[in-house]
Amino acid sequence: MTHALLKAHAPPGAGSVPDPPAEAEILLPYLPESAGRARRFVRDTLAGWGLDRSIDSAVLIASELVTNAAKTGCRQQMTLSVRHVSQSAVRIAVRDGSCILPVLIRASVDEECHRGLALVDRLTRGRWGATVEPAGKVVHADLTIAR
Repeated sequence: MTHALLKAHAPPGAGSVPDPPAEAEILLPYLPESAGRARRFVRDTLAGWGLDRSIDSAVLIASELVTNAAKTGCRQQMTLSVRHVSQSAVRIAVRDGSCILPVLIRASVDEECHRGLALVDRLTRGRWGATVEPAGKVVHADLTIAR
């Protein structure tokens, strides 16, 4: 499956006027081009929720998390999800099949890599983490919604 919306549902307390979904997921293959698909998916999801001012940061976070998962190459698909966790934050999460946890490395100015998680850390003000599961892990990042 290359680009399939798995689930979307209304946030708790939704009134008679339809609200945007509170969660959206997509399955992605372990390929470098999945980062581009992730960026488009997050951009479209947040735009649909009216969170245009948060799109740039959310797209960067999703791209970094998906790129890291794609490097593991351990399964045929990973899951990217975007979810409202509160009125002021969205959670971007990637579930993959590797139990190896991400490590935040402070890259020197001369290094050309190891900057992805530092970027996620900065954009989320340190509100990111990983949870090991029986068949892999979930890496999540909570982004404050720009108002």
